[in-house]
Amino acid sequence: MASADSPFDDLQSGTTKEERPTGPLNVDPAFNNTPGDDIVAGDAEEFVDGFSWRTVIGAIFIGLIMMPGAIYLSLIAGQGLGPAAEWVTIILFMEVARRSYQSLRKQEIYLLYYVGAALTQQVGALALTGGAFAPLILTQYLVHTPVAQQLGITQAVPTWVSPPLNSPALLGRTFFNSAWYPAIGIMIFGQVFGRLQAWGLGYVLFRITSDVERLPFPLAPIAAEGATALAESSAQKEGWRWRIFSIGAMIGVGWGTIYVLVPSVTSIMFSQPITIISNPFIDLTSNTQKIMPAAQSALGTDLGAYFVGFVLPLPVVVGSFIAGVGCHLFANPFLQKAGILHTWTPGLDVIQTQVVNYFDFYLSFGAGVSVVVAIVGIGSVIRALTKNRRSQAQGVSGLRMAPPPGRGDFPIWISLAAWAVGTIAFILLCHNLVPGYPVGYLIFFGFVWTPIFSYINARMAGMAGSNVSIPYVKEASVLMAGYRNVDIWFAPIPLSDFGGMAAHFRTVELTRTNFVSILKVELLMLPIMLACSLLYWSFIWRLAPIPSSVYPYASKFWPAHAQQTVIWWTANRSGDQNFLIRVLNPHYIAAGGIIAAVLYAVVSLAGLPILFFYGLVNGMNGAPAGVIPMFIGGMLGRYYFQKRYGVENWRAYAPVLAAGYYCGMGLIGMAAVSLALLSKSVSRLPF
Repeated sequence: MASADSPFDDLQSGTTKEERPTGPLNVDPAFNNTPGDDIVAGDAEEFVDGFSWRTVIGAIFIGLIMMPGAIYLSLIAGQGLGPAAEWVTIILFMEVARRSYQSLRKQEIYLLYYVGAALTQQVGALALTGGAFAPLILTQYLVHTPVAQQLGITQAVPTWVSPPLNSPALLGRTFFNSAWYPAIGIMIFGQVFGRLQAWGLGYVLFRITSDVERLPFPLAPIAAEGATALAESSAQKEGWRWRIFSIGAMIGVGWGTIYVLVPSVTSIMFSQPITIISNPFIDLTSNTQKIMPAAQSALGTDLGAYFVGFVLPLPVVVGSFIAGVGCHLFANPFLQKAGILHTWTPGLDVIQTQVVNYFDFYLSFGAGVSVVVAIVGIGSVIRALTKNRRSQAQGVSGLRMAPPPGRGDFPIWISLAAWAVGTIAFILLCHNLVPGYPVGYLIFFGFVWTPIFSYINARMAGMAGSNVSIPYVKEASVLMAGYRNVDIWFAPIPLSDFGGMAAHFRTVELTRTNFVSILKVELLMLPIMLACSLLYWSFIWRLAPIPSSVYPYASKFWPAHAQQTVIWWTANRSGDQNFLIRVLNPHYIAAGGIIAAVLYAVVSLAGLPILFFYGLVNGMNGAPAGVIPMFIGGMLGRYYFQKRYGVENWRAYAPVLAAGYYCGMGLIGMAAVSLALLSKSVSRLPF
């Protein structure tokens, strides 16, 4: 029995089976559960088109109000608004609707969430946000840095990448100049045909991983359950979801006040901000470097990692913890003593330690692991499809192939055609821009590499809520092709990963939102995103150069990023290939592949869930600062909360609690950004 002072007490005793979520309960209560065992309880609920005039107003509101805050925060602090844009918009619209004696359906709420996430998402490196014009700002800075000029990069960059160094467009810091037209045209081309690729291939991957393989997609219910909880509140039918959501939101508000608001407010008032808890981790490397050299010793302070541990399947959490701690804490000292992690020196902090270890060993080692994961993924789908054919041949109902009625599914051939058209368009554009680069590589990347690795990461998202990659594939192809010009590094090569779209479609399905309404939102968002991105990046760029002292994060991290990036742009020059050859060590690649294959064999022979193997892979690419809090959250969920509140209850509560937490953190983050922008505006007034 729960104690009387527990906030969940009334929920434990008052939640009936009929009140539980209508989506799949995706958190495995036992370690040996396998994917596909989840029970879908809400298939009878109808799918609804959530697109309405509220969605249109919400998209305009987010573009006009939220995007400038996201841009500003990414430049001064290196982080976007995160969940703030989504949840603040939803809550505002809920309150307006409530005062108009109306309510928002969960499908409308989810579309507002989707619009907020899409219009303020990070693009490219350095946590940069602000839509399609953000990469243009970063690229023009990179190609004109002093190091790029010294290496001859600036002089060789074509005009379709960025205007020349002394162009009036750069001297006046404006996009409203004809010198920008080629780069802007290519960017718009990429936005249109990139969506064709993502939607076409992403939908097919969703059908395979969700409808055919029945993978659980453990992180998909977070946004879905959050939208459902807010819909209950909007309709004034608060049930257990709203109460759990509120508890999570208050936790997020409390932690966000300490974690985000206090440093932001005090940075306005004083020369140095008051930081109660280090963000995003407490660096312990200097304390452990004598006994554990090269170890990434840090304790994560992001409370969200604990909530992720609540939601993820336990085998993934345990596997990630074992591999993350085993590799980056305990194995690194032995690798350093063996001379493998040779770049590390005493005095490096945890970030620098991670960077040098990555280039010395884990880049190559991870590439070998990813190859094995690819083989395992391809083999799994072949086995699943073979089993389905045998079942059908024996007259037994096999895997579900037909989509549920009313979901708004598209014909598979149309989706494949859309993806093919987008891919062919990129191949033709790339060939026109860099005619000397072999077309065979473009075709291979577009029609072979991209679908294979998109499928692998779709399975990773469906099973473990994570992804894997083989790095520097583009760089290796350039060297293999013998192409020597610098323009290839800026060409839109059709090398992408659309695996995340499968998880996106799964979330849409859980909210019972018709797929056609998401397509309508995409068509609505594109012009809004382009217009608002152009408007606000032009304004912020005119205020001060980017980077400069006005934007602290950009002035600190952009130059370091420029040095690392420009080095790669010289890798295809004759005689400049030693760096890449040294980094990509074939012995370490082979070691990664062999170890991954052995681990997979051991997991299979021991009868352990395949999720445990994917957790191990996830941990190899992770860091102790992230996997330790996630492990603590997983253990608390499995061995405390499940026993206290019941397995089914806790499985239902966990994603709603996580959604509430991110909502609370988003509200505090938005408040911090508002205060910072207000202070910056007032400080510029002449009176």
